[in-house]
Amino acid sequence: MPLRAYALLIVAGIIVAVWWGSRRYEARGGSKGAILDVAVWAVPFGIVGGRLYHVISDNQLYFGPGGSGLAGAVRIWDGGLGIWGAVALGALGAWIGARRAGIQLPPVADAIAPGIALAQAIGRWGNWFNSELFGAPTDVPWGLEIAVGNRPSGYEEFATFHPTFLYESLWLIGMVLVLVWADRRFQMGHGRVFALYVLLYTGGRVWIEALRIDTANTIFGLRLNIWTSLLVGLGALLYLVISARRHPGRETSLTRPSRRSDEPDTSPVG
Repeated sequence: MPLRAYALLIVAGIIVAVWWGSRRYEARGGSKGAILDVAVWAVPFGIVGGRLYHVISDNQLYFGPGGSGLAGAVRIWDGGLGIWGAVALGALGAWIGARRAGIQLPPVADAIAPGIALAQAIGRWGNWFNSELFGAPTDVPWGLEIAVGNRPSGYEEFATFHPTFLYESLWLIGMVLVLVWADRRFQMGHGRVFALYVLLYTGGRVWIEALRIDTANTIFGLRLNIWTSLLVGLGALLYLVISARRHPGRETSLTRPSRRSDEPDTSPVG
């Protein structure tokens, strides 16, 4: 079984995110091991969601003319994870894990947000090993040299390209610093650290996507991921504003409210 650098970096990022998220959650008064319990659900859901989003948004690579078919769609080690699918299904998995652990999801999301950004910064280097997701041709000193066989059609004569994976990795590291500072400075709670992570990431993703030249579906001339970033970023901004007005400060309790004695028990047997 070959070891893929892309996979190893993703695993390393997950380990860092869970370790750091656990420390942050426990510092908020959370129980030891709770983040790991949530991660057991969130990580598999996130990986599946990330792959599904990539396959759906770039379906022509697999089911279009000359596509690699269903076999290629499941070869995750060849690269291809969409962050939006990872966040969406990962959040569903986290909700399930938090519910089973009897804790609230927003404090968990706030605790792990910087770790997720750092995990992405680490995982992005998998694109370097796969020679993928680079930008337009450039002659800047830090330009990425791409082998002829990996250059897109029409760009064979260019040797160096913008290393957009590096730009995104650096942007994410900067986000980590901002998230940690904002959380300490404003005592953010109720999921606002996570919302700020989403807002900052979508802002950076818009200009990074604009540099990329890999095949992508477009709507009104803009790449699909740009539209997704704009819509998701707007949602995160609205959540930040509304949440800050309705629930200022941090949560007073990290556990889920217990069921009242007069409420019927609808939980499944066992």
